[in-house]
Amino acid sequence: MAVRSGLWPAFLGIVLAAWLRGSGAQQSATVANPVPGSNPDLLPHFLVEPEDVYIVKNKPVLLVCKAMPATQIFFKCNGEWVRQVDHVIERSMDGSSGLPAMEVRINVSRQQVEKVFGLEEYWCQCVAWSSSGTTKSQKAYIRIAYLRKNFEQEPLAKEVSLEQGIVLPCRPPEGIPPAEVEWLRNEDLVDPSLDPNVYITREHSLVVRQARLADTANYTCVAKNIVARRRSASAAVIVYVDGSWSPWSKWSACGLDCTHWRSRECSDPAPRNGGEECRGTDLDTRNCTSDLCVHTASGPEDVALYVGLIAVAVCLLLLLLVLILVYCRKKEGLDSDVADSSILTSGFQPVSIKPSKADNPHLLTIQPDLNTTTTTYQGSLCPRQDGPSPKFQLTNGHLLSPLGGGRHTLHHSSPTSEAEDFVSRLSTQNYFRSLPRGSSNMAYGTFNFLGGRLMIPNTGVSLLIPPDAIPRGKIYEVYLTLHKPEDVRLPLAGCQTLLSPIVSCGPPGVLLTRPVILAMDHCGEPSPESWSLHLKKQSCEGSWEDVLHLGEEAPSHLYYCQLEAGACYVFTEQLGRFALVGEALSVAAAKRLKLLLFAPVACTSLEYNIRVYCLHDTHDALKEVVQLEKQLGGQLIQEPRILHFKDSYHNLRLSIHDVPSSLWKSKLLVSYQEIPFYHIWNGTQQYLHCTFTLERVSPSTSDLACKVWVWQVEGDGQSFNINFNITKDTRFAELLALESEGGLPALVGPSAFKIPFLIRQKIITSLDPPCSRGADWRTLAQKLHLDSHLSFFASKPSPTAMILNLWEARHFPNGNLSQLAAAVAGLGQPDAGLFTVSEAEC
Repeated sequence: MAVRSGLWPAFLGIVLAAWLRGSGAQQSATVANPVPGSNPDLLPHFLVEPEDVYIVKNKPVLLVCKAMPATQIFFKCNGEWVRQVDHVIERSMDGSSGLPAMEVRINVSRQQVEKVFGLEEYWCQCVAWSSSGTTKSQKAYIRIAYLRKNFEQEPLAKEVSLEQGIVLPCRPPEGIPPAEVEWLRNEDLVDPSLDPNVYITREHSLVVRQARLADTANYTCVAKNIVARRRSASAAVIVYVDGSWSPWSKWSACGLDCTHWRSRECSDPAPRNGGEECRGTDLDTRNCTSDLCVHTASGPEDVALYVGLIAVAVCLLLLLLVLILVYCRKKEGLDSDVADSSILTSGFQPVSIKPSKADNPHLLTIQPDLNTTTTTYQGSLCPRQDGPSPKFQLTNGHLLSPLGGGRHTLHHSSPTSEAEDFVSRLSTQNYFRSLPRGSSNMAYGTFNFLGGRLMIPNTGVSLLIPPDAIPRGKIYEVYLTLHKPEDVRLPLAGCQTLLSPIVSCGPPGVLLTRPVILAMDHCGEPSPESWSLHLKKQSCEGSWEDVLHLGEEAPSHLYYCQLEAGACYVFTEQLGRFALVGEALSVAAAKRLKLLLFAPVACTSLEYNIRVYCLHDTHDALKEVVQLEKQLGGQLIQEPRILHFKDSYHNLRLSIHDVPSSLWKSKLLVSYQEIPFYHIWNGTQQYLHCTFTLERVSPSTSDLACKVWVWQVEGDGQSFNINFNITKDTRFAELLALESEGGLPALVGPSAFKIPFLIRQKIITSLDPPCSRGADWRTLAQKLHLDSHLSFFASKPSPTAMILNLWEARHFPNGNLSQLAAAVAGLGQPDAGLFTVSEAEC
């Protein structure tokens, strides 16, 4: 009996080892823990171990373990045992060895993984038991798969010459697992294996070694993983060919005038796809040599011929002098204040107004206010038309001409003393007592019927006053103010949230004959299914009321709104205080938050603070934080990120990880910090941020590498990988350099508009009347993608003026006049004189 009991374990060990070698079982990541004195050959051996897996959307994942010999198998996830009831167990007996085997399966849900998101990665492993001890399997990591919507870098349009190299960069959206990248050329897959002239770099850039004409196409970067497939914006690549001259032709025979010539053509090759024309002349003329010039004035007939030619030339010269004299006399009879006709031959150019005569009754003169910096403006409203005058045809080429530099700008400077004086005059009324007492968030100016524009730089807030919005004969001192949310009490109920800055324009109660356009940013992700958006206006008594429900506007309403991805444009005939408020209709309603990481420019102590700001994705909120950090001596240490914060009542969490303990020590006593949901959702609290305080182990420590995670519980999240030198790294400083928006905060008259007044009036006159062939303002609205507002435009005396006003508000100061001119010129008006402007019409 003793012999048999001694031989049996050895026999089982030999059989099991042979079976495992034959089955190719993987044991590389297992950890065995034998019982002292037991046979190690009878320890559990894993036949199947759990493997890394991704959770796609909300589908749970299955983990499987199988071991032999095994009496028990349990899963342990993130150091905690999984409940026995969550295991699905199958027991069996190996037929060849007679050893017991077990297979165990568990499901892991998205909710289980999200509970530890931001703390550590979620992992699971199996632990198997037998009479000889225990064995642990390899760890399997479970990650939530995703693919962000926005590309970190998209390809840009290019124009390259023939045989020049092309590089189209593409950085795909962040994702788990990392996205694979492919390229499309006119929607066809680019396959480098089929075209040796093309290859894709490790950084996913598409490279064309030598551009060919066939490479002219639209290129799109496509990123995909197991979750989704994203497309970048298409980049138009144009391969052009510059023209080159053909060889000169032979010299011609010597002519009567003792000259001969030769010619060439711009055809070797001819310019293509916008390439440059050949430089130089296509005709070369020279004097013949004396031997070739056989026609000499030797006879009386030749002398008479030359005398006759000279007499004709003298007569033509006298006739030209008479015509010039007559023209100058006629010009003296015309009004000297007519705009210079050179503006009519330059397409879209600013109007140049000349000084007026003192005795001219047709001129409007605005007397200056000696207490402000308003400039006197004199100009002819409508010169007399005594008779027909020469017309200048504005062709399509003229319409595409860029703006000239000669502007007559009437503006106000904004020194603090002037701003305080202006506000003090307004503050005598109760309504204006909450206006800020500084000039950084305010613009003002004096305007008349010519209109103008007010802007608060670097905030996205502006007010466009179109021509004739102010009645003729009236002069208004208009202001535009950006309020801090804590300074104005805006009551919000239920699921309502502030999506835009609170903006005042005034003075309220003034008469306007045309709607002005107030532009301001917003941070909502507009969706009719998720949001109910309202424009609120404060009455003179101080109460707030809904004056517009977006999506349900009536054409005859006093207010109207053009809502875009990041901005809204409000048409209003009543000035006042406005704000855009959203009411969530579902948990899918989201606001865009901009995440910014700041740290000190100079660190003189062992402590080092990283401030993480969570603010509305609007220009005004960004401006406030940048100005605050300048005062604190902070610098940006990472590129800003966007986080979509949903109406799910879940808080925002922030944590810091992977801080090298040999160099730094974190003073955070908890695993994460938290910003309450309502502090973010109501939108009225500025400078929301959390601070992570680190301490250097040594004063010489200057390199910092760590991770900062920001996420909404059960929602969107962002991760920042910090790796920089705290003493000299400033590579992100220029990302937040505030740029000037059009320069001056106040522009008065023609300089405030991209479209010159004369051209504007001509377009309005031509497109306002209905046209049976569709070449009217409706077609223009469609070309500018504004056809959803046709009923509103039609309710106004001049629909075309409303369209042009909205274009001015959306595209100042960087609007592309060429595109607008092409849209207007391409309407196909049957009237050939659509863009004909005469001096008498000035």
